[in-house]
Parts: sequence; structure tokens; C-alpha cells
Amino acid sequence: MKRLLIALILAASTSALYAQAQTEDADENKDKMENNKWYLKGISGLNFSQTSLSNWAAGGDNAFGGNLYLNGSLNRKSGNWLFANTFAFEYGLNNTASAGTQKTVDRLEFSSQLGYSTDHIWYYTVMGDFRSQFAKGFNYPDKTNYISKFMAPAYSNISVGLEYRPNKIYSVYMSPIATKLTFVEDDFLSGIGAFGVDPGDRFMAEMGAFFKIRAQRPLMENVSAITVADFFTAYDSSFGNIDINWDLMINMKINKYLSATISTSLKYDDDVKIKSFDEQGQLSTRGPRVQFKEVIGVGLAYNF
Repeated sequence: MKRLLIALILAASTSALYAQAQTEDADENKDKMENNKWYLKGISGLNFSQTSLSNWAAGGDNAFGGNLYLNGSLNRKSGNWLFANTFAFEYGLNNTASAGTQKTVDRLEFSSQLGYSTDHIWYYTVMGDFRSQFAKGFNYPDKTNYISKFMAPAYSNISVGLEYRPNKIYSVYMSPIATKLTFVEDDFLSGIGAFGVDPGDRFMAEMGAFFKIRAQRPLMENVSAITVADFFTAYDSSFGNIDINWDLMINMKINKYLSATISTSLKYDDDVKIKSFDEQGQLSTRGPRVQFKEVIGVGLAYNF
């Protein structure tokens, strides 16, 4: 029930942005997609952070970090057909004198869909997506034993459903026929049964229902947002335990070259077991947990 409540709160919060998108436009027709025209929208940039200390009595450590990101969409409508794609790439590092270099952000995602409509609002849609990371991940400060890498894990959702897309700003997709694929293409990680696969297996497939909402629009002058939320529940004994993947990026333009960004990611996967330790460092519990990440940065940005 608690997990279902979280999913409903996220859906309601994201839907509020979509409702705002629909009510604030005085002329909704300007957001309609024109025929046989490509629409490329998004943001890319490079953020920096730095801390420098000299004879600082309170203590601390010199640090330098940065992350490179690209987030956007590419769409085209041709007659009754709609071809829509979204992509998100992000990678970041942080270096301190005591801990050395550590990975802070690592994200590789894209989605593609093909839809057919008779009213240019509701689309019968086939959708596929892919999510993974670029490099190995570690449970710092341990830099010897990696806990993830490219294609370990990797996730793909393949589904058939119905999408509501009244304009270029937002869309809502619903699928009662979906397959969630989990890949663990690494001998060590598959051997320990990481990310929900059976020990020794590199692949797991689950049939279920899939729901996706997406919005990309200005919030106010020089402030824009991109958000994508996915929800999946399997048709098995765990039905009702909803896997959640919700990303939000807010970009605030300072001037022609500089901007500040806030990006958050919230994840919940019923198959991913997170370890918890007591005060003595002993394993106390192992189970699914809400995962949350936030990155705030200032740097160079380009909107397109």
C-alpha cells in the first residue's frame, strides 16, 4: 500500500505539470505538431563545482567536480503516423585530495515509439526503451569491487498501448501489454544474482502493465523543465508492487552562456535488494528501497 501511495503521489505531481501546460496556453494550436516536420528540443551543458581551502581551521578538503549532460527529444509527424524519440545522457566525476576521483552521475537512456492516429490526439503505439550506464560503479570508499557497469544492469521495456498526445508539450502513455527485460551482462554480478536475476543468469523477463508520462515546457521566463516518469507492475505474485523511474531536470538560464540546473532521479525496483547495516557494520536487512539522487550545478548550457 505504501509503494502504491508513492506511485500515486508521483503521478499526481507530474500530471499537475501537464495540466498547467494545457491551461496556461492562450492559443493551444501553436503547440500542435505540423506535418512532415522534425521537432528537436532539449538542453545540453557542462556543470562545474569547486572547493579550495587553505589553512582552514574548521577542516575540510579541496574538491573539484563536473558533469556533462544531454537531455532532449526528436519527433516527427507524417500524416496519421507519429515517430517520437527521447534521449538522456549524463556523466559526472568528483575529485577530492583524500578520496581521489569518484563517479557521481552516470546515465544512458533513450526511448523510441511509433504511433498511428485518426484524430491526431490518441495514438495506437508500439514503444521500446533502453536504460543503462557508461562505466563501472562502486560502493565508495571501496574501489576494488564494482557493483555495476555497462549492461550490468541494463533495462528495456517493450510495449503496445495507447498514447494521449494533444500537443508538443506533454504525453501520457498506457500499456496493458508490456515486457520488462533486465540484463546483467557480467559473470561476477550475474553469479551473485544482482538486480533480481537468478544466480548465474544474465537475463530476466517480466510481463506486466506499463504507464509513462512526459512533459517538456517553459515554467516561466528563462526557466524550463523536462520530466519523464515510468511505472511498471508485473503480472505475477508481486502485482501491485510498482517499479518507478522518475527523472526531472529544471534549467534556469542566467545569461546567454551560463545556467543553473537542478536534476533529480527517483527509482524504486522491487527486484533490486538494497543492503542495510547496523551500527556495528553487520548486515541487518536486505530489500527494495526508494532510491533518490539530486544534482545541482552551475555551468555552460545550450538549449535547442
